[in-house]
Amino acid sequence: MFGFGKLGTYDYFAHVAGALKARFEAAGLELETHVVDVAPTASIRRRAARLAELVHATAGNGEDHLHIVGHSTGGLDARLVASPSARLPVAPEKLAWLPRLASVTTMSTPHYGTPLASFFATVSGQRMLYAVSALTFIALSVGAPPLAAASALVVALGQLDRAVLGMEIAVLDRTTEALLKVLEPATSREVRDFLGAITKDQGAMIQLTPEAMDLFQSGVEDRPGVHYQCTVAAAPSPSARRLARTMLTPWRAISSALFTTLYGITSRIDEVHYPCAAADADALLEPLFRRLPTAGANDGVVPTRSQIWGKIVWAGAGDHLDILGHFRHLAPVDPAPFWRRVFAKRPDQVHVDWLTSGSNFDLDQFGRLMDAIAGGMLRSTGFPNPGEN
Repeated sequence: MFGFGKLGTYDYFAHVAGALKARFEAAGLELETHVVDVAPTASIRRRAARLAELVHATAGNGEDHLHIVGHSTGGLDARLVASPSARLPVAPEKLAWLPRLASVTTMSTPHYGTPLASFFATVSGQRMLYAVSALTFIALSVGAPPLAAASALVVALGQLDRAVLGMEIAVLDRTTEALLKVLEPATSREVRDFLGAITKDQGAMIQLTPEAMDLFQSGVEDRPGVHYQCTVAAAPSPSARRLARTMLTPWRAISSALFTTLYGITSRIDEVHYPCAAADADALLEPLFRRLPTAGANDGVVPTRSQIWGKIVWAGAGDHLDILGHFRHLAPVDPAPFWRRVFAKRPDQVHVDWLTSGSNFDLDQFGRLMDAIAGGMLRSTGFPNPGEN
């Protein structure tokens, strides 16, 4: 929702792409990956059309199987482009690859909507989305931004959803500008263009509300013969004790405060009219978690029950960015040869935490998550998991 494809030299999906490539390689197969660059808030229909065009441009005319992996709103793009009932603004020949589609994987996708989108669709919410998107890029690509500006920004964000429009938005805009000044001029221009696209096209924010996704579910069919699988994450509910543990590190304290704000807004579920949940969510989730997640449980952006579509191949503790490989990793050298090979050109990109959620998501959990996704993709084409005979 406030992610990106690639900005400057930072590749948002590098961890997932590298991990899946390695697992296909272990199965004796080559996996070619492409990241679809779209504005995170653009209309789902427009995003799906862009996805269709990219696959058409890169898939060639062979018979190789195709797989789509979508994180957050990207999972809805994947479902829409694959749906036989979809009417997309693309020429029919640009959908000729659909018979080769073997699997659709959705990761932390709001299949039944998210209350956070309802807030982001407001005037003050739009400014918050702009600020959070800027902070996300800076935190992941540069590291901890200037503390004074970052802390002022988080304070403004924390007050914004209950504030009188005016002063807090002005503070938000000023502090966001201060943060953007830490970037190199060329990168700053690219990021500003990206952020400008967010303010110009808010289609997805309206479409991701629980009310709008209720209509999406009624009209978007699954494609016969395609394997649908999903991953489901639930972050720990914020608490004073958990927040206190982050106080020794100023940037982690700021990040934790931001996560608390996002988690709180996302947990505002209308359980009567729009519960943001699959009908059989409890029955599906109970065997997968030590304790059944509450109705308000979420990953900081998407309600946990809203993330279910198709076969659940992984479920566990994690936040919205953990599952992409953006988690805290303290080891000075990654012990896995695969990671050293994938990130040899960018050792600083190994793992950078952004949302301090207290999930304790780590490299082992990320490995199991990637194993589960790759295993489902391979099985959808008739191949066993890596290591199986």
